[in-house]
Amino acid sequence: MSFENEIIKEGEFQYFEKGEGHTIIILHGLFGALSNFEELVDEFSKNFRVVVPIMPMYDLPILQTNIKNFTKYIEDFINFKQLNNFTVLGNSLGGHIALVYTKQNPEKVHSMVLTGSSGLYENAFGGSFPRREDKEYLRNKIALTFYDPAIVTDDLVDMLYDIVMDKGKLIRVLSIAKSAIRHNMSNDIPNYKMPVCLIWGKNDNVTPPHVADEFHEKFPDSDLYWIDKCGHAPMMEHPKEFNDILGSWLKSKFNF
Repeated sequence: MSFENEIIKEGEFQYFEKGEGHTIIILHGLFGALSNFEELVDEFSKNFRVVVPIMPMYDLPILQTNIKNFTKYIEDFINFKQLNNFTVLGNSLGGHIALVYTKQNPEKVHSMVLTGSSGLYENAFGGSFPRREDKEYLRNKIALTFYDPAIVTDDLVDMLYDIVMDKGKLIRVLSIAKSAIRHNMSNDIPNYKMPVCLIWGKNDNVTPPHVADEFHEKFPDSDLYWIDKCGHAPMMEHPKEFNDILGSWLKSKFNF
């Protein structure tokens, strides 16, 4: 089932919302979209209020396209929606934004879930600049994100191709990637007091397993779960296992 046609537009914000109960805010990554979380949303909206803000990755002025301003956007959205005492779940860049937001607003965050999060280290684009006008090269680069290359559909390749062929979007992608590398959270993480759930692919090439180990070591209260034969987006490659881990963690920690 696709939720793309259910996106709500209010003022400067676009978001998806479904369900009732404890709120889970989902923050997508740089090339992420609502579709990356469809099975997660489908499962957890049965018992939770799931809210997915769509971040303006390519809409801000180039000099404002960075972690700081995306965090400000999320902060404004959360204030607009009057959300409190929620769980924030972030993948990749979304995890990084969750970290920065939570550092600035710890009183609002009940718990945090990170999967393939940047903030300590990331290997963007497999360590090389994305070549334009070469779809097969792009397909191979995208495949580094996943354990199973079959996940890399033609639609996914076409989406990235459209981005790298658009000079304005490509400059913003590189600006975001550089911003993430500069904004290292290593010294901040020991100060987070809320419970943290880390769900990581054992075969993640973008934020490798040692990144998850470092997060786990530095957070005062964290649980680390591994998913085998899985890359940078566990909720896409192994959605049922991801949902089972997250559901069990929420139940055991908070009886949700």
